[in-house]
Amino acid sequence: MIERAYRKAEIAHEKQYRKSGEPYFTHCVAVATILAELKLDAEAIAASLMHDILEDTRVTYDELREEFGSVIANLVESVTKIDKLPSAPDTAVSGKRKSVVNRETEYYRKMLMAMGDDVRVVLIKLADRLHNMRTLGYMKEDKQQTIARETLEIFAPLANRLGIWQIKWELEDLCMRYLEPEAYRSIARKIDERRADREDYMRKVVTRLHEQLAKGGIENAHITGRPKHIYSIYKKMQEKNRTFDQIYDVRAVRVIVDTEAQCYHTLGIVHSIWRPIPEQFDDYIAAPKENFYKSLHTAVRDEHGKELEVQIRTWQMHEDAEYGIAAHWRYKESGKKHDEAFQSRLRYLRRLMEFGPDANSDAETFLDNMIDNVFAARVYVFTPKGDIVDLPMGSTPIDFAYHIHTEIGHRCRGARVGGNLVGLDYQLKTGEQIEIITANRGGPSMDWLNEDLGYVKTQRARQKIHQWFRKLNRDKHITLGREIVERELKRLGIGSSVSLDAVATMYEYGELNEFLAAVGAGDITGAHISSKVLEEEHKRQQRESLDDLLKVRPRSSTVVDRSNGVRIMGTGGLLTNIATCCRPVPGDEIVGFITRGRGVTIHRADCRNILNTKDTERIIEVSWGDKHEEQRYSVPIEIVAYDRAGLLRDVSTVIADEKISIADVRLTTRQDIAVIHVVLDISSYRQITRVLTRLGMIRSVTEVYRCQSG
Repeated sequence: MIERAYRKAEIAHEKQYRKSGEPYFTHCVAVATILAELKLDAEAIAASLMHDILEDTRVTYDELREEFGSVIANLVESVTKIDKLPSAPDTAVSGKRKSVVNRETEYYRKMLMAMGDDVRVVLIKLADRLHNMRTLGYMKEDKQQTIARETLEIFAPLANRLGIWQIKWELEDLCMRYLEPEAYRSIARKIDERRADREDYMRKVVTRLHEQLAKGGIENAHITGRPKHIYSIYKKMQEKNRTFDQIYDVRAVRVIVDTEAQCYHTLGIVHSIWRPIPEQFDDYIAAPKENFYKSLHTAVRDEHGKELEVQIRTWQMHEDAEYGIAAHWRYKESGKKHDEAFQSRLRYLRRLMEFGPDANSDAETFLDNMIDNVFAARVYVFTPKGDIVDLPMGSTPIDFAYHIHTEIGHRCRGARVGGNLVGLDYQLKTGEQIEIITANRGGPSMDWLNEDLGYVKTQRARQKIHQWFRKLNRDKHITLGREIVERELKRLGIGSSVSLDAVATMYEYGELNEFLAAVGAGDITGAHISSKVLEEEHKRQQRESLDDLLKVRPRSSTVVDRSNGVRIMGTGGLLTNIATCCRPVPGDEIVGFITRGRGVTIHRADCRNILNTKDTERIIEVSWGDKHEEQRYSVPIEIVAYDRAGLLRDVSTVIADEKISIADVRLTTRQDIAVIHVVLDISSYRQITRVLTRLGMIRSVTEVYRCQSG
């Protein structure tokens, strides 16, 4: 079969040449060779020889199917479909929103959907990309950069996710050669310079380890120095801010034995020879990664203080690690089916494809899910029963709950990590055991969708939350939306000066209930409302509600009081002071009130004392001057929380992190509810908004708001 495919492709690609000047067919042979080295089956190798035949020659699908059967024809056609990109951007419409799906996103969607049908399609594509990267030097420089960036961001992580480390490492090193050429050449040169010393050290380590293992009854162990790849060295230098010597000085050795029991026996011998480094041991045999990687990892220090990394695995584990899912393809001889490990991998891959109807219609949504499930850095945590759950780095208990079951996510109210209560914004770490605390009824909170609060990381959880709110009836949406908007306005301390209708107008909704329903359904979040209101408030120079209060008259001068950074229109020689009843800060709409013997007192425009005054002739127009940034302003806020040990400390830490001084603080408690009244010295409206958001994220805090005037 392979020989017939070879002849077919050789004739079809005759007189076609690559950029290098070589016959195009050499590329087909190279791709097939890569797959043969991965030990793929005859069907995959035959299809790889002909993977470009439908696109670049006159051979048809029907012709292929007649000569080679439907399986090989479908494999070739699937690879061809991946490469056929849309000629113009598609548009996906959802309500009032429009999102443009670019060609790259559509390309990735097609590739990943093809993987769900037959993973060999993507294996052929990975081999195709690997050979193209090996010969990328013949392309133009801008093309080299584009292809290398795409390969590093998509293909290398996908190879890693499929467990094919052999392809992953080579792709990463080849990409770095074109994306960071100077760094690549520098590291490669230094590796070559140190090669002799390193090889001499590794020979001594291998010899000593062989001797000790033989004494322990393990005589057939295969021990090699584990190569350090250029990209992995570069990445560690960047992440840990270390020099080449600090990274490259870490030696690595791999021990391959026959049985799982010998793995643990070898580990004990290694730890008896050299001192183990605390917290540097990972048992991926007892708890494999979800991409089925198994091995023991440990790090030790030799008698000279040098760090040595040791991997211990069986031959089967080694084959799985190097070749991943490709290692489990077997000929279907005598009616035999693929082995159970292969079936498990297929179930795992198909589970990644289960993203609902949006997967086929909205390429952006699909790619977001795939970034979460395939390309992101991962954490591996445990259920109370000991099952492994694989999540993106930064995932929270809410993400974990929705991964287990949608209803558990909806009713999640708390979590225990290792038996200790944690906040719902807690970021999970590899190896932790998670227990979700649920309510008997109820649903998710709209705050979970607020990205600033960090409650949800995964696209899956976010989609489930949106779906829950959309299922509520319109009346509930409106009621919930009203509560959200009013809470945000109260939190900003402008609840009495900005109406709900005004906020709806900011979003170009002609009908208030339509706007509130959108908020209640989760289409507009509280964070969006806060930023929108602040933006509009800063733009608006005069408030319509003050027209009947301000006595407008010709202005002959403008005087700025340097002590408070306030500009007084039409008046000179008057001192100003900030009203203690409402404590305005830059960004607030303000007015001046002429007081007897004390100059002009500056109030917020929505201060109740101003709105209720009958002496309207004493109200004058003022605004913030250019120097207000240099001033400090006292702002009272209140924090409501469930009382607990360390609450006041956590509040103080957040305020100190924002470099804000505390002018006054009072704490009162009643029935386990704590109310903390704090007066902050701040310099800007944005500063108070930022600290309010951070305070609201503290564990057990239920409400944070700026005190209303009066």
